[in-house]
Amino acid sequence: MLMSASSDFLALCREQIALLTQGLGATLSIVYLTQELVETPSGDAKLIPVVIYPETALLPPGEENAEGTAYKQLQVENALILPNHHRRLLTAGLESPTSSRESEIPDASQPDLKEEYLLSGNQIVLPLVYEGVMMGLLVTGRNDRAWNEHEQSQIQRIAQTLAIACILDQRRAWFEQQLREQQILQEKQQDLLDNLLHQFRNPLTALRTFGKLLLKRLRPADANRDVANSIVRESDRLQELLQQFEQVIDLTETDLAPLLTEDEVFVEATIQKDAKPPLLLPGTGDKAVDCSLADILEPLLISAKAIAQERKLKLITEIQQNSSLVRANVKALREVLTNIIDNALKYTPTGGKILIQAGQEKANFQGIVISDNGPGIPPQDLEHLGERHYRGVQAQTEIPGTGLGLAIAKQLIEQMQGEIEVFSPAINSKLTSPNAPGTTFIIWLPEV
Repeated sequence: MLMSASSDFLALCREQIALLTQGLGATLSIVYLTQELVETPSGDAKLIPVVIYPETALLPPGEENAEGTAYKQLQVENALILPNHHRRLLTAGLESPTSSRESEIPDASQPDLKEEYLLSGNQIVLPLVYEGVMMGLLVTGRNDRAWNEHEQSQIQRIAQTLAIACILDQRRAWFEQQLREQQILQEKQQDLLDNLLHQFRNPLTALRTFGKLLLKRLRPADANRDVANSIVRESDRLQELLQQFEQVIDLTETDLAPLLTEDEVFVEATIQKDAKPPLLLPGTGDKAVDCSLADILEPLLISAKAIAQERKLKLITEIQQNSSLVRANVKALREVLTNIIDNALKYTPTGGKILIQAGQEKANFQGIVISDNGPGIPPQDLEHLGERHYRGVQAQTEIPGTGLGLAIAKQLIEQMQGEIEVFSPAINSKLTSPNAPGTTFIIWLPEV
């Protein structure tokens, strides 16, 4: 069903009718738009007059204008009566969406109108058709003389102008409707997000409290202290993320406006408010420092070993304690390593192996190597690694994921002037086999 015509479209219709009146001497003109009768199985269309000139003109009995006002036919000689076959004009455009425009609207270069468009020597009915879509009719006439070929050509151009304007107006209305629906959806999503964040605080606080109580009850020599420390550390990290998340979702259009002028914008890593960046990515705003890869990995390996044990995976580590220091953002680097180690743990099947090495070297860089003997990454997916929300073949599995981990890791490493290399099959022959080609990630960081 056609959406309601805008005031701009109606103004254009009046201007075109003014051309008919002032330039060609038309005494009566009507622009009709079609409205599909949804309730009828035949799919018939009726005509709704939207612009009438003069405004005191008369409509045939039973017809109403765009405002719903019916006109009584008091002066038959001044009324524009549609032909009996006007339904054929309507359905011709509706039934032939792929037909050429020349078959629907008379060509302006050939001004002789078809007989079905000429009701008499001084009255013309032209369908408003664009790209095979029937949108209405232009009816015009004059009492004193018939139309010559040049005048017929001008009327056809006016009809084509109205058809193009109508389709643009309908597209505008459709986009506005889509925008309103999207705004309503975003408001609902915002409400749900606020509710989830509110409910997230209490279990997070409880988790941090349980971790601290567990630490107090464990003896210093107890092997489980590392696990308890990991619980407290990750709870603190979650608390930090929650606070940053709440700040980000409160940003206004004014806060976001500077970002919209940038060529490339990573919202998570660049939003600023009151000179204090409430960010979702870790370490943003922190300075790079000299640090040891072994020290960075130590708390991460404690968590990784616990997860590997629970999933019946074998985690092998080869860490050089005396390797050169690297220049890195500690929080950001831990996020990178966490994402890649988590992928290795997630995609390696039960009984598989994961190897983490630190101390690899190449010109002015120190590397961390993370290898597994999982199913590997297909060549077509390797080209897209690092693209946000891209999961490739993994999207067809039941393994949960968002396709953001590697994108975030790539972004953070580039900010530290490092790089990530990916190899599949894995480059470590101690892990791989034809049935388990695996994957190797190497994170290179600038050496101090």
